Amino acid sequence: MTQKQGTGGMSAGARAKKRIIAPVARQLGRAGRLSLLAGLLWPVQAAALAWAVAGWIEGEPAVERAGLAAVVFVVCAALKAFWEHRAGASLFAAADETIARERAALIEREARAPGDAGSAAIASLIVQKLPLLQPWITRYHVAMLRASVLPLVLLVLAFSQSWVVGLTLLVAGPLIPVFMALVGMAAEEASRRQMDEIGTINDMLMDRLSAMLDIRLLGATERVAGDFENKAETLRERTMAVLRIAFLSSTVLELFSALGVAMVAVFVGFTLLGEIGFGSWGDGLTAGQGIFLLLIAPEFFQPLRDLAGAWHDRAAGFAVVAELDALDGAERVAFLGRGVAAEPLAGRMHVEVTGAVAALPGRDVGIPDFAVQAGQSVALTGPSGAGKSTALAALVGLVPLSAGRIEVCGTVLDDRSADAWRARTAWVPQRPHFPDEDLSAWLDTRGVGADPWPALEMAEAAGIVRRLPDGLQTRLGESGGGVSGGEARRLLLARAILTGADLVIADEPTADLDAETAGRIISTLKKLQDEGKAVIVATHDPALAAAMDRQVEVAR
Repeated sequence: MTQKQGTGGMSAGARAKKRIIAPVARQLGRAGRLSLLAGLLWPVQAAALAWAVAGWIEGEPAVERAGLAAVVFVVCAALKAFWEHRAGASLFAAADETIARERAALIEREARAPGDAGSAAIASLIVQKLPLLQPWITRYHVAMLRASVLPLVLLVLAFSQSWVVGLTLLVAGPLIPVFMALVGMAAEEASRRQMDEIGTINDMLMDRLSAMLDIRLLGATERVAGDFENKAETLRERTMAVLRIAFLSSTVLELFSALGVAMVAVFVGFTLLGEIGFGSWGDGLTAGQGIFLLLIAPEFFQPLRDLAGAWHDRAAGFAVVAELDALDGAERVAFLGRGVAAEPLAGRMHVEVTGAVAALPGRDVGIPDFAVQAGQSVALTGPSGAGKSTALAALVGLVPLSAGRIEVCGTVLDDRSADAWRARTAWVPQRPHFPDEDLSAWLDTRGVGADPWPALEMAEAAGIVRRLPDGLQTRLGESGGGVSGGEARRLLLARAILTGADLVIADEPTADLDAETAGRIISTLKKLQDEGKAVIVATHDPALAAAMDRQVEVAR
């Protein structure tokens, strides 16, 4: 069941192209062609303007030329706007499709076969980093196509009017992509470091929030605040490193393009004044030719400007792809079954563990032999980190086995039986989690509109619900805001009762609770056992362990 994926010896660009670009290549190609057509309209507009202005200078009737030039200019502008609009729509659709695809694949994979990456790192990748693919997709590939075609077209047009102007552009233009390539290597590394630091600070935040109570009790709040300050400063420095590279690249680009345009302007100006008598074909530059060259010279550099801006988007996109590839290559194990609703497994309630070894990424965890049936209870005890929670997960098929077997209801727990077996179990996690829905919908696990109050009374949680502002219509949020930890655990038990499950599995249900609240939890578990349910708990609590029929120690 161990899964490990790799990307072979492909370069970062090849991996990115295969993963991100290939699925949306058609949309990107269509957008690129439309944007290229829109860019090719500018020489036509420039020629129309130059023709009209040259006519005014030469004393020809201005109205006729201006009218015809205006018609050409407006028609080209309308076509350009339409094509750019269609190209943009195609690009953003491709970006949305890519981000949605990668996000869905990431969530599904991490839910089914989680790796070593923490939930904060995964959340950071989904929420903060995947959207960085959008500017890369919407800007870089079109900019690359335009930069590879438009400057060449404009260069040919410039040479057709003046070999000096063409030579000037030919010398100034290639310096820009050469410098961009050099800067791009540094930009990609800086972006990768920035992405790593974002993930690190998110992991740190989740870790400190989960231990907030202990931090306050130990008086370590100032130290934790200092740690956050240091991490935030590191992130600031790495972000500024990315920005410095971006500004450096932009400065050099503008320098080369400004010098190129200035040299063209100086040549055209002095040629039209009669001070320069070389550099053009035939008898020298006409006013129309000079104006045309002045209009297309800045546009020669514009695709390169666009590519320089998109180059940094490419670096950020490559950093995200590298992180996705790293997650792909991580060793992970998938849970048993398909994770879909199924009819409950037939047979009498019985669980028997024999020589089971749970397979976690990079290590195995032994599970002691034991058996439990309807009306019985077992407490899994042992030191922290011994594998009690892993053993519970293995009992419901959330962690596969590398050796031994778990038999449930007379059937071996495997891919074929796992979904049906989970339909007969209820899980009470150590950390309460409430989805964004009201309590009545959350408690109605079977969607049949069952009366929740008997279960709430049995779990001693009815009073909790009555004290809430909106009763059963209250939304507690993800962390159970509005109720204490013990109250949240009792609500979880009430939900487990409402499932009608034959086996209730509880992970540290009395952890961090006072004696009175813990006693209520224990009482509810005993009531479930008295009603013929099987109960398995993992606990450090001696009182809870003593209340169970049997204690099984999980050793390291």
